[in-house]
Parts: sequence; C-alpha cells; structure tokens
Amino acid sequence: MPPLLRTLSGMPFALVLLVLAAAWRLLALYVPVLSNFAPLMALTFCGAVYFRDKRLWLVPFVALTLTDLYINYYYATAFHYEWSLGGALLRTACFVAALGFGTMVARQRTWLNLFSGALGGSVFFYLVTNTASWIGDAAYAHDLVGWWQAMTIGHPEFAPTLWFFRNTLVSDLLFTGAFAFAMELAAKRAGQPSLLSRPATA
Repeated sequence: MPPLLRTLSGMPFALVLLVLAAAWRLLALYVPVLSNFAPLMALTFCGAVYFRDKRLWLVPFVALTLTDLYINYYYATAFHYEWSLGGALLRTACFVAALGFGTMVARQRTWLNLFSGALGGSVFFYLVTNTASWIGDAAYAHDLVGWWQAMTIGHPEFAPTLWFFRNTLVSDLLFTGAFAFAMELAAKRAGQPSLLSRPATA
C-alpha cells in the first residue's frame, strides 16, 4: 500500500469521516432541501475503491446506523412514525452493493469508472428502495401503473420520488468526485504519482 493510503487508513481519519458523514445526514432533518443529499453512499463506494483496510469500509455503516437511530426517534416523536427493520436492512443491503461496485472499480481506477460506479450505486438504490415501497405500501396499485407511480411521483402529498432520486444522484456523483479529487491532491502534495489507473492493492 502506498504511504499516502497507509496514512489515511488510520483511526483518526476514520473518526473524522464518521463525524462529518453523520452530521451531514442529520442536517437534512432540519434542512428539507437536503433530503437524500448525503455523502454516506459515496463514502461507502470510495472506501472500497481506495482502501484495502476493510475496517474503514465499516465507517459509513456505523454512521448510517447511528443516524438511523436518531432519525427514527425524531420522526417517532414528531410524527408517530414507526421504525421499520425491513427498511433499515434494505438500506444496509444497498450500501453493501455500493461496496461491491467499489471493489470492481478498484481493479482499475479511472474517472470514467468512478463515474460509472457512483451512477450504478445511485440507480441501484433508487430501483431497490422504491420497488420495495411499491411492494409494501397498500396505497400503490400492485401493477405496472402503481410501480411507475412509485418510481416517479410517489404519493401526491409528498415531493415526487424523482426529486429524491435527483438528490441522491447529484450527491453521490459530487461527493465521489470530491473524494477522488482530494485523494489526487494529497498524492500530488506527497510527491506521489496519480492514484488513478492503479489498483487499490498497489
């Protein structure tokens, strides 16, 4: 592992990522325009792309779990919302899929592969979570029309589903790009060659 990646794989770096990712997700509770706009999925994906120390891969999952506990408590108190174990497991499964996309991209890191992996993770999350909503929500007709509603407009009393997908897609691409750019900048300042086009095991 190059010295740069070995330095960044320490516990302080993991704790910084954990705090920042959790804080950003909680901020969305109080700034609704940030709904589904968070760095967690991008951090999960980039962790698998750049780090061979699999302990770092757990950071986004810890942030997800901790913020889920707070968010569910917040909504239960304010809106009598019931926590769903199935929903939590489904989100976790989507994050595991992001790790899978990341390990594939790690074989050859390029800007195109990073973009494709982040895009794939966003689309996967969108399709899986909204299909699950369509299956489990009695308000949707359980036919192709109902599925399309779940994928596009959702419930009329809420913002369209596509609005949340837009936020997810933009945040995944933006934070993936920012993470990769920061890694490239750190490598340059350390006098090391670009980390792109090199496998993460190098």
